[in-house]
Amino acid sequence: MKIIAEKINGTRKRVAQAIAERDRDYIADLAKRQAEAGATWLDVNAGTHPSQEAEDLLWLIEVVQSVTDTPLSLDSANPKALRAAIGAVQKIPLINSISGEPERLEGILPIVAEHGCDVIALAMDAKKIPESSEKRLEVIHQIMAETRRYGIPDERVYIDPLAMTISTNTDSALIALETMRRVRQEYPEAHLTIGLSNISFGLPARSYINRVFLVMAMAAGLDSAILDPLDREIQAMIVTAELLLGKDKHCLNFIRAHRKGIFEPPSGS
Repeated sequence: MKIIAEKINGTRKRVAQAIAERDRDYIADLAKRQAEAGATWLDVNAGTHPSQEAEDLLWLIEVVQSVTDTPLSLDSANPKALRAAIGAVQKIPLINSISGEPERLEGILPIVAEHGCDVIALAMDAKKIPESSEKRLEVIHQIMAETRRYGIPDERVYIDPLAMTISTNTDSALIALETMRRVRQEYPEAHLTIGLSNISFGLPARSYINRVFLVMAMAAGLDSAILDPLDREIQAMIVTAELLLGKDKHCLNFIRAHRKGIFEPPSGS
């Protein structure tokens, strides 16, 4: 399971403050802790106005790379900001993200193809997020046709079926899960990812919803997710689900995780 660490995101109030005030220590600490928790990529999202985004993204990249060599996920739909950022990264990044919007495909896919990046593809078009798995598959077919046209291998595409908040549509999880199963059948070489916490937005006891949905999604083929790697319970769920899904030969990862104390409650709890 590949983890895209979610915390360095300018839409979060404290992170936005750190970006505005150039608080290196706060961002560096977030980067180090997420990397040490096992993140595959550290998502960096400036979350600022397009005119300011490139400058802020470059600052975030410099700070993060000063404390860890974990690869980055460049979280922007702004081709100008992405081109500036990709020149500053030390390792080939993940691009987050493209969608079925023609302008987004035309602006970002050349960058992905030129630099050999992996890319997240959202199952939405310029109009809205489709309400059914069938309609989302139609968008995914369009996106995959374009990524192939640019010579981007399927295995470099991370398809996000979009888990919308279940508080506004109680079928949201079912739609996302069915989309995942269809993607796994039709594009077996592609990856699946999801913004995990979206599913529980607006509800109490969100962590329980996130954990159960994650396990259900992994059973449907999910092999990466945008989540909080500092959440010990989520990490324990991932290791256990991989064990039960036959993805942990000789149970070694589960045993190692147990020895590290991942299944023990945090000290002081």
